[in-house]
Amino acid sequence: MSTEQPSRPAGRGRPPSLRDVADRAQVSHQTVSRVINDFPGVRPMTRERVLAAIDELGYRRNNAARTLVTRRSGLIGVIAVGSFLFGPTSTLAAIQEAARKNGYMPLLATLRENSQAALIEAVDEVLDHGIEALVVIASRESMGRRTAELRPGVPVIVVGPNPAEADDLATLSVDQSAGATAAIEHLAGLGHRRVVLLAGPQDWVDAQQRLTAAQRCCDDHGIVSQVLLGDWSAASGFAAGQVLLAQWAADHSGPLPTAVFAANDHMALGLLAAFHAAGVEVPADISVVGFDDIAGADYFIPPLTTIRQNFDALGHQVLLATLSALAGETVDLTPAPAQLCVRSSTAPPRA
Repeated sequence: MSTEQPSRPAGRGRPPSLRDVADRAQVSHQTVSRVINDFPGVRPMTRERVLAAIDELGYRRNNAARTLVTRRSGLIGVIAVGSFLFGPTSTLAAIQEAARKNGYMPLLATLRENSQAALIEAVDEVLDHGIEALVVIASRESMGRRTAELRPGVPVIVVGPNPAEADDLATLSVDQSAGATAAIEHLAGLGHRRVVLLAGPQDWVDAQQRLTAAQRCCDDHGIVSQVLLGDWSAASGFAAGQVLLAQWAADHSGPLPTAVFAANDHMALGLLAAFHAAGVEVPADISVVGFDDIAGADYFIPPLTTIRQNFDALGHQVLLATLSALAGETVDLTPAPAQLCVRSSTAPPRA
């Protein structure tokens, strides 16, 4: 009878991880991932050392063997930060649906903090399951930069900004600049010449792009703009509304803004609440435009004119880009469209 004992899991009762294999083989976790996925460019001796470590640790033997033979796990890792907000949540849902329709199972990891350590831990976690590709929803530029520094050994698609120092990183997003431009063009067409830009937090690239495009379009039309900063929440929109109301109360003799472009619908909702509480009529006294077209925006009082982000199209594009990357083909990085939805919260300014 054999007395050989099975390999013990690394750590206290937990199964061995990809990081444990890397430590045992004295290689990087990226190299382990390349071996598991049968990617080229790994030296034969290194490959043998990794396979030996997999065998010694009992690291997902069946899954690793299947992947080595077929190179098909059917899994796509998806990592998201800020998944409680409308944009990341909608993007995530669209990617999940598109993946399932194409025979892939999305493996989700959500991050509570925007840090390199948290990102590396999440990447290791999904790599442990033998993913074929990785999608990172990076709403902040810092997350895009951190993703660019990783070499996980599988194709990577970033949903969000492309860091300037990472030209080779495949990134996809909704066309934020086009959406913001459409909002200002709409107000300009109605005759507004004094517009408040209620911007989102400037560590979010979406917020930066919307503000920059809106300011540029205001300049093109000779519109005088004033910038206020919010944090995406309805509460910050309400606070911005109170700031504008205080300005009105302090100086009725000078020209006052006739419209507000809010960088998302939740802040627009806060604005509407502040104006309603003060007896200011929308759009008779001031027009309001939002961004996102969240569920229920057409039931705001009044129904909100806003920019609709086509997350279904984005999810489909991300999946197609992932499949192209897996096939070694050129990846189409054309931004998904944004669409102006005109409702009752905008009108020509009062004469």
